[in-house]
Amino acid sequence: MSATLRLHSGGIPPCRRHGVDQAKPQQAKPQQADQPEQTGQEEQDERVGDTAVTSPGRGSSDGAAGSVGGVPNSIPLRLVLASASPARRKLLHAAGIEPDVLVSGVDESQVVSDRAEDLCLELARLKAQAVVGRLRPSPDERTLVLGCDSVLAFDGEILGKPADEADAVARWGRMRGRSGVLHTGHCLIDIEGGSRAEAVASTTVRFADISDDEIAAYVSTGEPLAVAGAFTIDGLGGAFLDGIEGDPGTVVGLSLPLLRRLLAELDLRIIDLWAKVTPGGQAVEALGAVQP
Repeated sequence: MSATLRLHSGGIPPCRRHGVDQAKPQQAKPQQADQPEQTGQEEQDERVGDTAVTSPGRGSSDGAAGSVGGVPNSIPLRLVLASASPARRKLLHAAGIEPDVLVSGVDESQVVSDRAEDLCLELARLKAQAVVGRLRPSPDERTLVLGCDSVLAFDGEILGKPADEADAVARWGRMRGRSGVLHTGHCLIDIEGGSRAEAVASTTVRFADISDDEIAAYVSTGEPLAVAGAFTIDGLGGAFLDGIEGDPGTVVGLSLPLLRRLLAELDLRIIDLWAKVTPGGQAVEALGAVQP
């Protein structure tokens, strides 16, 4: 799939805040095989309908009396990640956030755009909205749903996951020694507040000039087949990157600085989502309790 793209360096653009609505998918067209953008075993600790999920701990938006975003600010926050990506969940966990996971099931092949930024944002929005439609939030907690999607803009094309090993080998043959821009769309929906905030984070990636043998060995591991752009920064593929310009989390599939800004658009703080355990596993008081 070819498109005329303007490739630019990393950065986090201003967030956009909206009322929650049903976004219309863009024009559908047949698309070669980019599978859903990130694979991984679907998490078992989901919550659908009124089925509860066990989490190590959740943040609280306790604070002064009143409301934030149209809902009381004294109830616990729950973040639902609309993605099967183990890398995204691991990144959130390392940042002190324990999300619930509910896979959206969105058919990514039915969405098309000539711009990588628009495509990944539309897919992130559709994933978040699909999960919102399957939840029955509890009045005892404030539920946020986060959808993300990543694509690589390279040499005038928009690249998701490779179709097969041959496609991954061919891509790496073209990418080595050159640069591309990894775009990750984020859509954060506050169900109770009835609003959403969304934006795209972009990071320029410089690929190392690796050998044919290294390409073959990397592709044979299967890792490139599971991720947008056919590479990772936090796995085996990290050795084959010469550097990046921008947030490394964007390349993983979720930008924490952008998530913080999206939360701020909804009158929330990222510390409100911190779990009751530190990254080292020690039990502590609620880290994210908001003081009056």
